Amino acid sequence: MKDINTLLENRIFYYFDKLTKIPRCSFEEEKIRAYLINFAKEHSLEYKTDQIGNVVIIKEATEGYEDVDSIILQGHMDMVCEKTPECTIDFSKDPIKYEIDGDFIIARETTLGADNGIAVAMTLALLESDDYKHPKIEALFTVNEESGMTGAANLEKGMVTSKRLLNIDSETEGVGCISCAGAERDLIKLQKEYKELDKNKNLYEIIVNGLKGGHSGQEIQVGLGNAVKILGRSLYRIFEKVDGDLVEIEGGAKPNAIPRYARALVAVREEDIKKIQDVIVELNSHFVTELGKVDPDVRLNFEKSKESRDKAFTDELKNKILGLINVLPNGVIAMSKNIEGLVETSVNVGVIENKEDSVNIISNIRSSVQSSKEYIGLVNKIAAENFGADIEIITKYPAWEYKEHSPLREVAKKAYKEVSGKEFKLEAIHAGLECGIFVETIGDIDMLSIGPNMKGVHAPGEHLSISSTERVFDFLIKILENLK
Repeated sequence: MKDINTLLENRIFYYFDKLTKIPRCSFEEEKIRAYLINFAKEHSLEYKTDQIGNVVIIKEATEGYEDVDSIILQGHMDMVCEKTPECTIDFSKDPIKYEIDGDFIIARETTLGADNGIAVAMTLALLESDDYKHPKIEALFTVNEESGMTGAANLEKGMVTSKRLLNIDSETEGVGCISCAGAERDLIKLQKEYKELDKNKNLYEIIVNGLKGGHSGQEIQVGLGNAVKILGRSLYRIFEKVDGDLVEIEGGAKPNAIPRYARALVAVREEDIKKIQDVIVELNSHFVTELGKVDPDVRLNFEKSKESRDKAFTDELKNKILGLINVLPNGVIAMSKNIEGLVETSVNVGVIENKEDSVNIISNIRSSVQSSKEYIGLVNKIAAENFGADIEIITKYPAWEYKEHSPLREVAKKAYKEVSGKEFKLEAIHAGLECGIFVETIGDIDMLSIGPNMKGVHAPGEHLSISSTERVFDFLIKILENLK
């Protein structure tokens, strides 16, 4: 087992450690962008930036590779910033706390940021060194991959010129991604309307927690509990039994993360507490039965609130909110008819926001079939309209379609066999990658996605394999060497 000092002797983990100390949540990439630019200056490397904040660092070809076609190495700067409810870390200024457990680097209370910090770290370790053979490299670091892929979507023309791209944003060693789902993110908005709070009612919190959460693309087929949907179902059942008011509701953190936590502030009469407690007990029993094998720690809690309020949502708004949460599609919608075991279409009701003037629900749709993605968007639109809500598409991107002919893929297959003695596997994934967007913003280029073993991305407890990262870096170097 490696200790931290031994680990940091490896330049990949040296840079990864640096990244854990730099704030880089989506939309907050200023400091990581400055770090990359400063890196380029310190190593006398040419660099470019565009208006949205993407960075390209260029390293010229090594001797003997001057006439070999160049290649883009690509990863994204930002990370999903999730933490446990009791965690006090401020992602805008505090470093990510991680530890070494055997072969893994683990963040216990937060996301680790290996998605996609490990791509950045590998690339920096490569760019600083003169020990490796390679053609001209255009290292492309994009912004805001995790919240809409707007960096890739707004990549300025001319930032990169290569006709092949190696994306380092996959999560399984020895498996190359050759196709991914497209996505649409819908914002459903209900304007707030209030009534005066009945003074005979007291405030209580209803909280859903104990869920694992996870990546809404990679883990949607596991059947993990969705805290927003569980809360909506629970509130509906409670308000069937008692005359209560909804004062506040919120849940989830990121549209592309399966929500682990959700809470509502309700106003109820003391004489109804026993009825509510009975419903809570019944629901907890149902949830454990339904989720016990995949999310055994699911809990629905009901407790007295210390807050004070003088108004609640109108009954009409309460019914609209709960109706929408319960009818919006969520989870796996269809499995692929062409690739066994691959999710074709899914939805994640990822966030419910308590804004100043509105209650917002964000639904994240994924599909490898464009018409299916559009249909689920239509279902969301019909649901929103029937409950008097506004709806808008806040982001969407196309699927990355499989290409029959890929010289880069063939080089990778040979390189993996050389470094590992094993066959390189190819797969399509249900998660989204920027590769689909690059077809539009860069052009019809040859692409492949690789990466080391990691688990639990987008949720606290995310961990990265040390040995796998080292092997994938060797694989990357061999690919570059074999491009000649």
